[in-house]
Amino acid sequence: MRLERRASVSRSALVLAPVCAVAFTLLVSALLVLWAGAPVARTYALLLQGGFGSVFALSETLTRAIPLILTGLAATVAFKARLYNIGAEGQLYAGALAAVAVGGMHGGTGLEWPIWVLFPLMMLAAAVAGALLLLGPALMKQRLGVDEVVTTLLINFIVLLGVSALLDGPMKDPTAMGWPQSVSLQDDLSLARLIAQTRVHSGLLWGVALAFLVWGLFKYTVLGFDIRAVGANARAAAFAGVPVTRTVVAVALLSGALAGLAGAIEVAGRTSYVTLDMSPGYGYTGIVIAMLAGLHPLGVLAASIFVAGMLVGADTMSRAIGVPTYIADVIVAASLIAVLVATLLTQYRIRRR
Repeated sequence: MRLERRASVSRSALVLAPVCAVAFTLLVSALLVLWAGAPVARTYALLLQGGFGSVFALSETLTRAIPLILTGLAATVAFKARLYNIGAEGQLYAGALAAVAVGGMHGGTGLEWPIWVLFPLMMLAAAVAGALLLLGPALMKQRLGVDEVVTTLLINFIVLLGVSALLDGPMKDPTAMGWPQSVSLQDDLSLARLIAQTRVHSGLLWGVALAFLVWGLFKYTVLGFDIRAVGANARAAAFAGVPVTRTVVAVALLSGALAGLAGAIEVAGRTSYVTLDMSPGYGYTGIVIAMLAGLHPLGVLAASIFVAGMLVGADTMSRAIGVPTYIADVIVAASLIAVLVATLLTQYRIRRR
């Protein structure tokens, strides 16, 4: 058995591949549901109802999807150039800390910044913090050949230890009765609610706008062409005159900035302060979303809502019929594997010798 590249790939195959992958995932997951002793149809109905079946459910899904959109875009940008950024979790926390440092810790300085100045500075600080955190591993990869998967992954643990130290030290909220959390942002810096009496905030608009901007960057700009060229073959791109190092640096800055913005928007839109459990793995889930989307920025929007809906709906499903919430994690992970295999089969055919 061997894989042989197809001469051409039809558009219908590209459209049907993710659909078939999701159908296969639901079929496989149904076996686990049956093993748990629950009815498959009711389990899936409750899963969808919990994620999308009411205004409240949809609002919770969209709220959960906001940071996933941004970390998914961060992974998409990096992976497009074969810069494997596994550090979006740390970059998210760095962005959240930078946002709080600008928007919550300047009160004792005697400076009264207007909101229209403070809010852009807060977002800029978050983007710069995330970008600088990825810049080092990118330069180490280009100059020294250090594997960025290892460096970005290890930096996550360093950042989380630093967050723990700061939340118990200089950034600790003195009014939190000993609970390790940062000071809060000013109320005026909070993002507006999109739907009354829900947690959906205008960070969703930020995510959608950034997805379209990244799509436009890939499709219509010279930098986007350079990113795709470096991702396809860095040596060939360098031979053709593409500035590989400069392109990788730009990718690192953009990817890290998107992950940093995820932290700032999560703080400004939902929590208003930083805690160690602020992110239940948004940075790592963003990698799954990027792969589910086929590294397409607009596909990240759909993949983020799908994953968020599964995670939110799992709580309702578990309470109603006692099926473990881990079924949702299995569905998401199996979807990723199925999509990767389906995408591979759209580009290659299996030949028997």
